[in-house]
Amino acid sequence: MHPFDWAALSLFFLVMVVIGFWSFRQVSDSRDFFVAGGNLPWWLSGISHHISGYSGAVFVAYAGLAYTHGFTIYVWWAFGIAIAIFVGAVFIAPRWSRLRSHSNIQSPTEYLKQRYNLPTQQIMAWCGVLLKLFDVAAKWAAIAILLNVFTGASLLTGILLAGIISLIYITVGGLWADVWTDLAQFVVQIVAGFVMFFIVLDILGGFSSIFTMWDQLPEEHSQLFNDPYTAGFALTFLVIFFFSYNGGTWNLATRYISSPSGSDARKAALLSGGLYLVWPLILFFPMWAAPILLPGLEDPTQSYALIAQELLPPGLVGLVLASMFANTMSMTSSDANTISAVITRDILPNFSKKFKNMKQNQSLWLARMSTFIFTGLTIVVAIYADNFGGVLGLIVFWFGALIGPISIPMILGLLPAFRYCGPSAAIISIFGGLTGFVVVNYVIEVTRATEVLTPIAVSFILFAVIGLFSRKQQIDPEVDDLINILKYDKT
Repeated sequence: MHPFDWAALSLFFLVMVVIGFWSFRQVSDSRDFFVAGGNLPWWLSGISHHISGYSGAVFVAYAGLAYTHGFTIYVWWAFGIAIAIFVGAVFIAPRWSRLRSHSNIQSPTEYLKQRYNLPTQQIMAWCGVLLKLFDVAAKWAAIAILLNVFTGASLLTGILLAGIISLIYITVGGLWADVWTDLAQFVVQIVAGFVMFFIVLDILGGFSSIFTMWDQLPEEHSQLFNDPYTAGFALTFLVIFFFSYNGGTWNLATRYISSPSGSDARKAALLSGGLYLVWPLILFFPMWAAPILLPGLEDPTQSYALIAQELLPPGLVGLVLASMFANTMSMTSSDANTISAVITRDILPNFSKKFKNMKQNQSLWLARMSTFIFTGLTIVVAIYADNFGGVLGLIVFWFGALIGPISIPMILGLLPAFRYCGPSAAIISIFGGLTGFVVVNYVIEVTRATEVLTPIAVSFILFAVIGLFSRKQQIDPEVDDLINILKYDKT
């Protein structure tokens, strides 16, 4: 890269660290560290929810799909997420904030002990933490690959650079540092995205090319669905997105938990959904145009990076690379903060009595230490990723399969319609979903849509049916009260 590109990238990393230390003064206890004291403005929460919802894979894997399959990537991914979040804004998002107000939770799994029981909470907490360790490590490795493509830097350098900088600002500033760096990262992405958009527009002949460009591409590129990304595939992912983006992915639930009220959480969700509806149309445009600008690529996943290197002047290449770093660092740092909350609030107090009823300064120290250790471990796993061989990929694969089964009892447990679904329904649905995953991946051959849908469908059916047959049983009064108070904001 040109020295100007290195300067842009260095400035980006410097801003991340400065924001982390600036946020330090806003953190006085674990409540500030994990949920921003419950005072996260709705607009900041919405932007953070949006930017934390996807990683650098958008510029690599999804860029490849845009190159080979066209507009359908927007339909089944961005549009599907937007619809899922809009529905969640009505039924789910406000309940997360009300949980914090009424039950003083600081992690998304904390309420599961009261809603179900301790074993259910511990199963979900331990599974999530262990799998996220490898999931976050895989993202560090992916971002190192991006840096290697642009600069030739070693994978070790890329992992250490992104990992250590994130480790510093998230350990020092907690959630406040996370959301403010999300805002800075979003601004970087907006600037870089619009620069790429207007440069490609100019090359293709102006604004009219937004519509005429498709005539130069294969006909199926302009269709809503392009095999194998069919309507059934899109509906399958719509279901998965509903559970994932409304709290099944824990760091996204934290954005709602940290909102001052249910109405603020709803507005944050509407903003995030609106961004998914509009922004990808700008972001993906250069990717859709890539077959015209760079025909015959052997590796379509490199299309966005190659366009940036070929079309952008010095300095702006570094800005685009920074925007790619921004997405992945946003997701990994928010994961680290949320997993730390689960470890500190839900696992350690049940592991040893000394972690219960700690003083304010002790709880904050534990929060920072658990964040530091977890993030450090993910960096170590990323560095030695090659030594895991197929195991790392397998664990990440299983994490994707677990999102559905784990999120079923977590999300549906908030709703009155599922009040009769107790601990047995939760545990059986989780292991039933996992069994379904094994069957469709290792026992029988099915379509890709069926393979993806089966784990979450099996979990949902088991959870709902067991709850239906339990309607004559007495509900624990605490569970009934918990579900009822989530209907309204605390007055």
